[in-house]
Amino acid sequence: MQSEIQQFIVGPIQTNCYLVSDPATKEALVIDPGPGSDRLAGEIRKAGLTVSAYLLTHAHWDHIDGLEKLKEEFPAPVYISEKEKETLKDPEINLSGMLGGVNKTYSADVFLKDGEGVTIGPFYFVCLSTPGHTPGGACYYFPRNKVVFSGDSLFYGSIGRTDFPGGSMTDLVRALKEKVMVLPEQTRVLPGHGPETDIREEEMSNYYLV
Repeated sequence: MQSEIQQFIVGPIQTNCYLVSDPATKEALVIDPGPGSDRLAGEIRKAGLTVSAYLLTHAHWDHIDGLEKLKEEFPAPVYISEKEKETLKDPEINLSGMLGGVNKTYSADVFLKDGEGVTIGPFYFVCLSTPGHTPGGACYYFPRNKVVFSGDSLFYGSIGRTDFPGGSMTDLVRALKEKVMVLPEQTRVLPGHGPETDIREEEMSNYYLV
């Protein structure tokens, strides 16, 4: 049985936060818990889910600032790319002061390597390192569900901004071409902002990647 995926749009920048749940075991993963994730918390309670892990595609404020409150009620380990340690700890890079108004530092529990496959209960995913939007940005590919959570690396018809501290257009385009665009064409792309897309659509029409 495939996992269920729910999208929640949170915070002032309309960040896509995702709840991935297994109907049989009632286990769940939370991906990119941005600020104002109260509705997501309500859904977890309503469905009687147990949060097994939090996955962060990157450590920008708008993708992480709801984490602390959620962990108080639903404690679970936090996963992020090993290359994102500095972003977690540096308010200039994580944009907490710029976007949230208060300089903050964050923490994670498990640091993933590029290409590392991870099994958490009924879930299996692969960490694909896609630096460029941030120094340690990553996408999470769930092959059984034929879906990749692309954070702010890949959007419908576009890619993430690279003008923030630690950004690199060259690195991002290279990583997307080498690691994400090689996924099966039917793979759904669930981004950090905006509508979903798929690999085939981006192969055909994404200006940055064609």
